[in-house]
Order: sequence, then C-alpha cells, then structure tokens
Amino acid sequence: MNKFLPAALLAALALPAAAACPPLLDQRMSTLQGQPANLCQYEDQVLVVVNTASYCGFTGQYKGLEALYQKYRDRGLVVLGVPSNDFGRQEPGSNAEVADFCERTYKVRFPMLEKSVVSGKDAIPLYRALARQTGQAPGWNFHKYVVGRRGEPLAAFPSAVAPEDPAFVAAVEKALGAR
Repeated sequence: MNKFLPAALLAALALPAAAACPPLLDQRMSTLQGQPANLCQYEDQVLVVVNTASYCGFTGQYKGLEALYQKYRDRGLVVLGVPSNDFGRQEPGSNAEVADFCERTYKVRFPMLEKSVVSGKDAIPLYRALARQTGQAPGWNFHKYVVGRRGEPLAAFPSAVAPEDPAFVAAVEKALGAR
C-alpha cells in the first residue's frame, strides 16, 4: 500500500482491467527486422495469416496479398506473413534476406513475422492453434487463414487459392463486415 495515498483514493485511481487478448492472438514473436511483435495488437482487426516462401511457384501471390492489404487495410484488414522453410526448402534465406526480397521484389508493406516452423509437431503456437481450430494445417507454402476481429479463425484456403479468388475475397469482405 502506498503510504502517501489512502486506500480508497488508490482504488478510485486504479485503471480498469484491460480486456483479455483472444487466446489465438496472445502470442509474442518478432518481425523479420527483429522487432518484438505482440499479436494482441491485431485484436479487433481481420487477419489474413499466410505462410510464405521466396522460391515457391506461389511466390507471385505476394503481389495479390499486398493489393488486398492496400485495398482493405483502412477497413481493418492486416495481412500477416510468416516465412517458412517447411515445404520444399523454398525459404532458405535469413530473416534479413527474406525482408530484402519481399521489399525489393514485391514492395511488401504488410507485416512480416520472423521465419518460423508452421507445420508438424514443431510448429509455432499460432500455427498449431490455427490448424487445430480450422482442421486444416498448411500443406504447402501460401496457405491462408482468415481470422475474425475477435481472434477466431473463420476460414482456411489452400495454396492454390489466389488472393484474387472470389471465394477468398468474399470471406475477407464478410469478416470485415462482421462486428
């Protein structure tokens, strides 16, 4: 207890408890640049979480993902890239090399997390939870999850579904419209 303030005044000054972060978003990671990233910052936003790779046949999807991000970010969309070397060893570079590739080749502006394991028993907690809650683990690079504003997975799309695909765009728009 503070000896300078009476208990009643301390109680009156106490800040209200912060709302709990949704369990799926209660993750601390790092960005490609090594900066801390608390996924709770994305609460009340719609996320597209996508595992990426620089040397994959689907790598061109970066362009569509960036276009989607630019089109809908003012409505609360965040595309969250997670580079991974899990499939075909198609992301062999360091975090710095991945960041350089994304910036130089595709002008990626959406947030990119550090290179991570996204499949199997060693998958990061975010991907274990997404796979468990959707029933769909990534089978290859550029598997996409749509996560609602309350941190609930709403849909999963395999690699072959492009960011411009009408069904994918419809899922994103539906999530953006939900409150």
